[in-house]
Amino acid sequence: MSDPPIAIEVSRLVKTYGGVTAVGDISFSVARGEIIGFLGPNGAGKSTTMRILTGYLPATSGSVRICGVPVATQAEEVKRFIGYMPENNPLPEEMRVSEYMYFRGRLKEVPRRKLGSRIDEVLEVCDLKRVRHKIIGQLSKGYRQRVGIAEAILAEPPVIIMDEPTIGLDPHQILIVRDLIASLRGRMTVIISSHILPEIEVTCDRVLIINQGRVVAQGTPADLRREIFGHSSYELQLAGDGETLATLLATVDPTLQITAQGEPDADGFRQVTLRTDRDDELGELLLRALLAMNMRVRALSRAQPTLEDVFLAATRRSWDAVAPPKPAARPESRGQKTEK
Repeated sequence: MSDPPIAIEVSRLVKTYGGVTAVGDISFSVARGEIIGFLGPNGAGKSTTMRILTGYLPATSGSVRICGVPVATQAEEVKRFIGYMPENNPLPEEMRVSEYMYFRGRLKEVPRRKLGSRIDEVLEVCDLKRVRHKIIGQLSKGYRQRVGIAEAILAEPPVIIMDEPTIGLDPHQILIVRDLIASLRGRMTVIISSHILPEIEVTCDRVLIINQGRVVAQGTPADLRREIFGHSSYELQLAGDGETLATLLATVDPTLQITAQGEPDADGFRQVTLRTDRDDELGELLLRALLAMNMRVRALSRAQPTLEDVFLAATRRSWDAVAPPKPAARPESRGQKTEK
């Protein structure tokens, strides 16, 4: 089976401002129909990269292609392929929602015969039908966010770029946006920048993490866990002899080790943390072995690092890699003796 065609191709992208590098030599690609989470701390270069992808900001060097079209030389054509929702969306506050959708639809060259039904469709999927006749300036932050999302997908572009699409939304609205984005999988390529990492983990196929203008990690959340942490952990609540447990773990898997254990409670149960280099699931095998040795097990669970753990570890690793060297040791003061 052939690989899906590439929707976004970024090669050695650099952007500098007055000698300060905001984006430094970034390269990545996104397949058509794929949903990518674009993560990084504040000032990492996320918004700059997204503006370059959309043609709103020129790159200093490097190349960007959207659906095979170079952004640098054909920015106007590229904009027809993209639905863009910036973090601070400049919505016209004096227009009504339906008026704004019609205005944007005509600018995006949606045929008149299709525009009315398409507006009804995006207002429905973004839960905006009840406010379609309201003035945008009178809407809450959550509704204004959804107006921005509706506008981004209105012309059904092949690429959607969203900068913090769920900021300011309540949990119910976040679920609506999550389902909306998931419904685009396979039909549109989506890049989402967000600081709500659980939403990224649930929604996205892959994650790309940048820091200090460079890509520091990319892959599926599971791949990044393996790459960055390289081990799995299990949490146990059990009652039984500690020496027997250590012997038993070696029979289940040689890499299983006890990394922490607490004191027994009133019922004789203690908390035990295990670590293994294996990534496959050992829970059922471990439970059967424990029961066979007549150990009482109250709880057993696999402790997976969250995407937040991955994000913090990846950015910390990148900072450590460029940490300034330690200052040289101060020379001995004159008159002090040195050993040879």
